[in-house]
Amino acid sequence: MTFAAGSAAHQVRQKVRTRALSSPTANQAPGFVQANLAILPREIAYDFLLFCQRNPKPCPLIGVSDVGVPMIETLGHDLDIRTDVPRYRVWENGKLVAEPHDIRDIWRDDLVSFAIGCSFSFEEALLASNIPVRHIEDRTNVPMYRTSIETVPAGVFSGPLVVSMRPMKPQDAIKAIQITSRFPSVHGAPVHIGDPSDIGIKDISAPDYGDAVRIEADEIPVFWACGVTPQAAIARAAPPFSITHAPGYMLVTDLANADLSL
Repeated sequence: MTFAAGSAAHQVRQKVRTRALSSPTANQAPGFVQANLAILPREIAYDFLLFCQRNPKPCPLIGVSDVGVPMIETLGHDLDIRTDVPRYRVWENGKLVAEPHDIRDIWRDDLVSFAIGCSFSFEEALLASNIPVRHIEDRTNVPMYRTSIETVPAGVFSGPLVVSMRPMKPQDAIKAIQITSRFPSVHGAPVHIGDPSDIGIKDISAPDYGDAVRIEADEIPVFWACGVTPQAAIARAAPPFSITHAPGYMLVTDLANADLSL
């Protein structure tokens, strides 16, 4: 696939690379697909590939690199996995040890990069249908929660499903189901609507990742499977070394959101 230089997505990546942009990427480069990122040593890469295949709702793969290659050519022009995410997370033995803006100095020749579809892509379709998205309105990061729902294990990987939440009026929630079901490559339809305790969330005002958002009296919480799920699985598997994006700080690709719609 050939991508032209100078797209809005390419411009965002250039800003990230030069640190002119270091904030969460929601609503950046409208029209372009954003991706979650997991970077793992080759010896456990197949296990992770199988984990994604068995859990397509939270882990819809949109690209995989060759071993040691810091790019995925099918995702963008001049895209560099090591520099083009505003904030990374570095893990050692399942523990978060750093959140750098650049990983060139810790890149290794045995690493495989996995790009996973992100719900930021379907938010454009929600906004186009006049469905408000609270964290975009308030310029905060989307709230994300670990749930009591377990993923399907694969090799060394297992863990809880992580969900993102957007509060909506009931009539908007119905439309959101219809809209997001057309985007299976970026998590598709919601996995739960309503009482957070039904999926093991004890305090909706205290997300495990991202920022809390207000929920008005006439709104209900709507939950989508989230690409941060692999981070919970990596924490449980506790490999000696791995890298992910920081939640909400995504890789902006040159793929068009419209191309992912059914």
